[in-house]
Amino acid sequence: MAVKWIGGHSSSILCLNVNTEGLVASGAERGELTFWDGGGTLAGQLQLPKADDVTSVVFSPCRPTRLYTSHGETISLLDVRSLKEPIECFQVNEEEINCLSVNETDNFLAAADDSGAIKVMDLENKKVSRSLRHSNICSSVVFRPQRPQSLVSCGLDMQVMLWNLQKARPLWTTNLQECEMKEDSPQSAGQFFNPPLAHSLSVASCGNVFGCGAQDGKVRIFRVTGVKFECELEFQGHSLGVSQVLFMPESYCLLTGGNDGKVLLWDVSSDVGKQQKSPAKSLQRRKAPASNRKDGKLNKLASNECAGVLPKLTIEHGEKVNWISCAEIKGSRRVLVADQSSSVSVYPLPEP
Repeated sequence: MAVKWIGGHSSSILCLNVNTEGLVASGAERGELTFWDGGGTLAGQLQLPKADDVTSVVFSPCRPTRLYTSHGETISLLDVRSLKEPIECFQVNEEEINCLSVNETDNFLAAADDSGAIKVMDLENKKVSRSLRHSNICSSVVFRPQRPQSLVSCGLDMQVMLWNLQKARPLWTTNLQECEMKEDSPQSAGQFFNPPLAHSLSVASCGNVFGCGAQDGKVRIFRVTGVKFECELEFQGHSLGVSQVLFMPESYCLLTGGNDGKVLLWDVSSDVGKQQKSPAKSLQRRKAPASNRKDGKLNKLASNECAGVLPKLTIEHGEKVNWISCAEIKGSRRVLVADQSSSVSVYPLPEP
C-alpha cells in the first residue's frame, strides 16, 4: 500500500524531484510549488506568478539549495532556504516548457518546449548558448552524466536525438517509427494507429545507456557509442503509453510509469550493463552461443520472452502516472509517484 503525502497541493501534481539531502519538490497545476522532507512533512510552499502550471522541477546537482522550475514559458531559480520569491526568472522559450535538465557541473540548463525547441542556457553568463530543435513538441531532454556537454532529447515527432553543445545539429537521430517499419514485424501495422510518440528519457549513471518511454507502451534501451547510439533492447512495458522512465542511481534498474496506472521496476543489467565502453557490436553479444544470442533486429526484441526482460516489481497504482522519482527515506529506497490527484504516493522498493 502507498503512503500518501497530503496537504501540499489543491490540484494535480505534474512533476517531482529530490535533492541530495532528501528534500522533495513537487510542482502542480496553477503555479503550486511544495517542498517535503523525507518523511512527507511539509517543508515549504510557494505560489509562482501568473499561476501557470509547474511542469518541471530540477535541483542543482552541485548546490542542493538551488531549484530550477518551469511554469508556462518561464524558468525560475529558487533558493529553498528563502521561498519568498524567485532569485531570478528567465524567459528564453516561446511556448510552454515541458522538461528541464541541468548538467552535473551546474553550468548549463536545457529547457524543452511545445514548439519543439530546446533552449540551452549558459548559467554563468545567463544567456542562451544553443537553440536545438525537434519538428514537433519536445517532451524530454536530459544531460548525460559524466559528459556535461552532451544531452539526449525526444519528442512527439517520434525522434530521439543525441546532441553535443559544440554543434547546433544532432550528432545522431533515430526515428522510432522507422525503426519499427524497417523490420517485417507483425506489430508494424498497429504502429500507424498507436505511433511511438516519445514521452520520457532517463540516462543511467554510466552516461552511455539511456531508456525511452513511448506512446506505444514500449520501453527502448539505447547505448551511446561515440557520436551515435543504437537500440540494445526493446520490450513491452505497459498496455498504454509509457509516460515516465527513470534509471535508479548507480544501477541499471529502471522504473517506468504509464497511462495504464502501473509503475514497473525492471533490471536490464544483464542485457546492457556489462560493456560500458563496448563497440556497437559488443564482445559479449558476439561471443554468445547462437542459441542465446540476442538478435539485434527490433522485431526479434519485441517479445518479452525473447528479450528476457520481465518486471521485477509491479505496482498497481491505479491512476495515470504524471511523474516518478526515487528517494532514500529512513535508509530504504522509495518510489514517489505523482498522478492526477493532489497527493504524492510513496511505495517501498526492494533492496538491491
